[in-house]
Amino acid sequence: MGRLLAACVVSSLHPDAGTVGTTTIDKRAVDGPVKVGARGLYADLQADRKHHGGDERAVYAYAVEDAEWWEEQLGREIPPGLFGENLRVEGLEVSNAVVGTRWRIGAGEGAVELEVTGPRTPCMTFARWMGEEDRGWVKRFSDARRLGAYFKVVRPGRVQSGDEIAVVHVPEDAPTVLDIYRGP
Repeated sequence: MGRLLAACVVSSLHPDAGTVGTTTIDKRAVDGPVKVGARGLYADLQADRKHHGGDERAVYAYAVEDAEWWEEQLGREIPPGLFGENLRVEGLEVSNAVVGTRWRIGAGEGAVELEVTGPRTPCMTFARWMGEEDRGWVKRFSDARRLGAYFKVVRPGRVQSGDEIAVVHVPEDAPTVLDIYRGP
C-alpha cells in the first residue's frame, strides 16, 4: 500500500526558449481534494500537448524515494511538483512499474483508478526549468533511470494528499516502464 503525498497542478505559466514558447512545468501541491478527469487533474495544463497530456499521459507520478535521491545528488530540495509531476507518492514502485499496473487512489465512490502507460522522457524544457541545461541534465536524468511514470485515467474521481494508494492489478509478463524506455 502506498500513499499520495501531494496532488500538484500548474501554478503559473513561464516563458520558455523551446518551440512552444511557454511552459507549464511549474506545478505545485494544492490543499484539499482535486478532481481527476479523463485528461488528468482539473486546473492542470500542458503547453506542449504533442509530448505531454492526452489520454495516455494524463497524469505523471513521481516517487518521494526518487526525489530524495535527487536531493542528495543535487544538494537541494525537490518539493512536490518541481519535476512537473501531478502526483508525489510514497511506498510504490513508479520508475520501474509494470506497464498496465493499476492503482486505486482513495476509497469509496470517489476513488480514482489509474493505469501505468509508460515512462517520462526528459526534455530540454525540463533541463531549463531545473537550471541544468548546460550541465547535461537530460542525459543525467535519463541515465539515473528515476523517470517516474505516466498514467491514463481508468476511473475519474477525486484525490487529495494522504489518500491511500492500492495496487489493484499487475499484468503478468508485461514490460516495465524502464524496459520500454528508449531515452531522449
